[in-house]
Amino acid sequence: MTSLLLAVIYLAFISLGLPDSLLGSAWPLMHESLNVSVSLAGVISMIIAGGTIVSSLFSSKLIHKLGTAKVTIISVGLTAIALMGFSCSSSFVQLCLWSIPYGLGAGSVDAALNNYVALHYKSKHMSWLHCFWGIGATTGPYIMGLCLSGGLTWNAGYRTIGIIQIVLVVILGLSLPL
Repeated sequence: MTSLLLAVIYLAFISLGLPDSLLGSAWPLMHESLNVSVSLAGVISMIIAGGTIVSSLFSSKLIHKLGTAKVTIISVGLTAIALMGFSCSSSFVQLCLWSIPYGLGAGSVDAALNNYVALHYKSKHMSWLHCFWGIGATTGPYIMGLCLSGGLTWNAGYRTIGIIQIVLVVILGLSLPL
């Protein structure tokens, strides 16, 4: 049972990494389709980073109130919703607004799962946890690249990652009894 739970936690960290590198891989086409400057990617990145910082700062209170499992599901769910919002966006302002839940979702799940693994598993699992984040961070741009090279738009890349995140939310929900 603990092995299955650990596998679900690793899966959650893959989901945490999936969207982290998407903006960099898609922005060369995004800025053209949105008719904005290349430099505005920094604004979106800062909004996401700000949300991550805010949710990290409040994660202790959230974990205490809701528990690690619910915080993880809510956080991945927020990220999934934000990615689907990105996929439907047709303006820079919309991307900025969707960046808020995008960042908020990232910070709490990171803090919650790091804390849980540190308290309940050997230190080697913390290293593996971050290796799985790397799998997600590598896979996200790869999926975006497949969409773009397949003649789809950046919106389709975000939508694909959003759908994967939704599937992960379902898996996390089903694993609540663990």
